[in-house]
Amino acid sequence: MENLKIKRSIQFDREGFEDQELLTIYKTILKPRLIEEKMLILLRQGKITKWFSGWGQEGISVGAAYAMNPEEFILPMHRNLGIFTTRGIPLNRLFAQFQGKMSGFTKGRDRSFHFGAKDYNIVGMISHLGPQLGIADGIALASKLNDKKQATIVFSGDGGASEGDFHEALNVAAVWELPVIFAIENNCWGLSTPSNEQFRCKQFIDKGIGYGMDAFQVDGNNILEVIRTIRKIADSIRQKPRPFLLECMTFRMRGHEEASGTKYYPEGLQDEWTKKDPVLNFELYLEEIGVLTEEIKASYTQAIKDEIQAGLDTAFAESPIDANLERELNDVYAPFTQQIIAPASPDKTDKRFIDAISDGLKQSMEKYPELVIMGQDVAEYGGVFKVTEGFVEQFGKGRVRNTPLCESAIVGTGLGLSISGMKAVVEMQFADFVTCGFNQIINNLAKIHWRWGQNADVVVRMPTGANTAAGPFHSQSNEAWFFHTPGLKVVYPAFPGDAKGLLAAAIEDPNPVLFFEHKFLYRSIREDIHDDYYTSEIGKAGYVRRGEDLTIVTYGLGVHWAMEVLDAHPEISADLIDLKTLLPLDTATIFESVRNTGKVIVVHEDCMTGGIGGEIASLINENCFDSLDAPVKRVASLDTPVPFAIPLEQQFLPLERFKQALVELYQF
Repeated sequence: MENLKIKRSIQFDREGFEDQELLTIYKTILKPRLIEEKMLILLRQGKITKWFSGWGQEGISVGAAYAMNPEEFILPMHRNLGIFTTRGIPLNRLFAQFQGKMSGFTKGRDRSFHFGAKDYNIVGMISHLGPQLGIADGIALASKLNDKKQATIVFSGDGGASEGDFHEALNVAAVWELPVIFAIENNCWGLSTPSNEQFRCKQFIDKGIGYGMDAFQVDGNNILEVIRTIRKIADSIRQKPRPFLLECMTFRMRGHEEASGTKYYPEGLQDEWTKKDPVLNFELYLEEIGVLTEEIKASYTQAIKDEIQAGLDTAFAESPIDANLERELNDVYAPFTQQIIAPASPDKTDKRFIDAISDGLKQSMEKYPELVIMGQDVAEYGGVFKVTEGFVEQFGKGRVRNTPLCESAIVGTGLGLSISGMKAVVEMQFADFVTCGFNQIINNLAKIHWRWGQNADVVVRMPTGANTAAGPFHSQSNEAWFFHTPGLKVVYPAFPGDAKGLLAAAIEDPNPVLFFEHKFLYRSIREDIHDDYYTSEIGKAGYVRRGEDLTIVTYGLGVHWAMEVLDAHPEISADLIDLKTLLPLDTATIFESVRNTGKVIVVHEDCMTGGIGGEIASLINENCFDSLDAPVKRVASLDTPVPFAIPLEQQFLPLERFKQALVELYQF
């Protein structure tokens, strides 16, 4: 390292650090800097395509990873190379990840630091910057519930801290007293946007009082202060769980990524921060106190450069990924072969739809002691629909948790619990509110196994649907949003027996499941269902009725509409298919029926445009065209928001149009 251009401007306090540990710390911080130097050369040579530089911020990354215990989780950002190197990730795999090679951590499916490594207790970021904060809450919650006495540290930048996820995660951690350190790397810029255009507070530690948590500020370029501070905080919260806000003052010497450059920096700013370089200042200090000699420095430098070159040689020598269709499709879901569990006793009890949901949830809580239920008002109040009434008395508030109004953080918390080997059921008070947690579901739950092999053992319960005069924000049918997303499973039962068995199956499944429960059905239908625990097959449709004239394909409330209309037209002999699961879709049952009847009508409560019916109609057209005796018909709700007034809502819903369309298809 060249240190002749600067004089030491950082004051170090070595108290508590012996000579050998100081050398170990130096070697550890030197490593990511030398990788940085090599990456910039390779970038100019065109041998890598992109690089997010942490130059000048190594003191934070290395200091944090060095201070935390190896078994404790760290959730880094894309400028935290030092976390990965300090945790000892093999460089050949790290470089293979950058190159999109198979031996990387994402099999070429994602880039740079967008990955996790469970063997090293690292959970990587996604491009949206904020969602990992909620995941840290879940990991910390698992530690607290299981009395592991472990801390968790999660990173955000000063720009990323502007996102709503930041507020939600800190608020949840404070309310639940979770042992998590929220480390903000305040490098003064969010890409080209300076801090004074990001926030108005003087400093991030001022936010601590608002969240009811302690906050500390450290010189992020002083690695000894970073280590000392994080050790102190982590030791404290291991014994007394609670969150801390840690603001690390630093500066990003290079661009947000290399292509963006730094022309927006005021002249002279980088020169000033060069004087505070964390690597060179520490190197100068160790030389001044006689701990670091030229021989030791040269030895460390050469050894690290050799390690870097060996890792690069291995990564570059690896063949480009061979695209394998079966592998890509198989990795969308975590491996799981469902074994249907039959009830131990034939005893049945007449139950409403909502009672069946509650029954399945309660018996799953009994079966899986690692299962946690979270949602607004789900504890003593029992949820707005009373599904979890009495659960606190049986399972305790540790496992049945009222949440603040923060859908994103709670879905993220569910994922954090899963990463820690637990299960989570997250209740959306109304399915409409899932929009506030959409990013976590679409980009974290759905993609995490495909990206780096981590399953998301999370069920999101979704009270859904109209026909209750609840207006546009409590009545939407939004299942199509998730039907479009690979990696999710979408379940939508129509009967109490299926509701109980499918909910139990969804909780058993290690993959993320969106479980839709039609609110109108909660207390309007009843059925004799088994008292004992049992599961039903996810991904399998069922025949509600069998006939010869035509096929009706539907789900949820649509099944009951179809039964009503068929009862009014006994002359029509129809196969009535209840899909039960929307994703994965049971196309075999649909095709079998259509080939037998030759006519098909698809009906659903969701709006017509972009609804699931369009996909089903297309699949039928592509696979059963020779068997069709009439065009495939679709019937759905209007392409408007859901209105409040009952006459308007009834016009919006498809029942009357379905009655007419069914007769027309029968007579075709």
